[in-house]
Amino acid sequence: MELATQDLAALGAGDVIRLSAKIPRAAPRTFALLAACLVFPLSFAVLAHSLFTHPILRRLKTSDYTADAAQWIALFGYQFLYLIFLFTFSLLSTAAAVFTVASLYADKPASIASSLSALPTILPRLLRTFLWVSLLMLAYNTVFVIALIFLIIVFVPSPTTPPSLIFLIALLLLVFVFLAIHVYISALWHLASVISVLEPICGLAAMSKSRQLLQGRTGTAAVLVVSYFAACGVTASMFYSGVVKGLGEEGSFGLSVPGKILVGALMVSVLVIVNLLGLLVQSVFYYACKAFHNQQIDRTQLYVHLGGYLGEYVSLKFNIQMENHL
Repeated sequence: MELATQDLAALGAGDVIRLSAKIPRAAPRTFALLAACLVFPLSFAVLAHSLFTHPILRRLKTSDYTADAAQWIALFGYQFLYLIFLFTFSLLSTAAAVFTVASLYADKPASIASSLSALPTILPRLLRTFLWVSLLMLAYNTVFVIALIFLIIVFVPSPTTPPSLIFLIALLLLVFVFLAIHVYISALWHLASVISVLEPICGLAAMSKSRQLLQGRTGTAAVLVVSYFAACGVTASMFYSGVVKGLGEEGSFGLSVPGKILVGALMVSVLVIVNLLGLLVQSVFYYACKAFHNQQIDRTQLYVHLGGYLGEYVSLKFNIQMENHL
């Protein structure tokens, strides 16, 4: 596999993306099935959920948000199911992609069957890491809201008072800091997810290890995260403009129903590629960070670690080697 022969420590953001795009060639059938079984449902849900919520929001808007309770119940019901579906398939896709790339790196046979078999053991570890990251996101969002309220109280004493230049500058700085922290936490989360699969740690320990690995590679991580967000944002905007916006109103590129279906299918396909590439990028970036910090990955131990998820036998020789390190 080309990943095992690269000078990973010197990879920039573009190099990581190019190398990640080549990985599916090593096991095209496995990655095709992974994309079809896990990444496609995730991508479809991200785009298609607005097909259900947009008509409800339009009805609420035209009625000045005084529609009957059934509309609000339907809206919150769709959003709740969407978040559950998104959360589930996000974890499943991450676990399967990281496990498959690691199998190829360790010269272990990679198949969709082995990836799916490992999921029950991997998912609790990923879930624990995700919960800690969620708490971190909740904390920094709370701080942002408090800071925003403070700015409004200090610089905008009344609703009729026009915002001052100082307020606008402070607000712009606050938003910039918020976005920068959001990008950093996203990079921290993706790297911690890979660590939770490939190393015997998860949760806070994985986040701490992720922070250490990001040192000296924060700029590259920021470029990768922003590029992924931008690609997803453009795809979602084109889907909304070409498909969703035309449901009962003007302005959807003037497309017919077959045209909307074609645009929708194209945008879902694009998002599948973007999401799959994003999953591969976070795996490759993990190996790049390890190489940057001169932390060598023992491919034999990685092979055994991956086999542990499948309940495979761990050799006595490996047990003796581990005892010698303790």
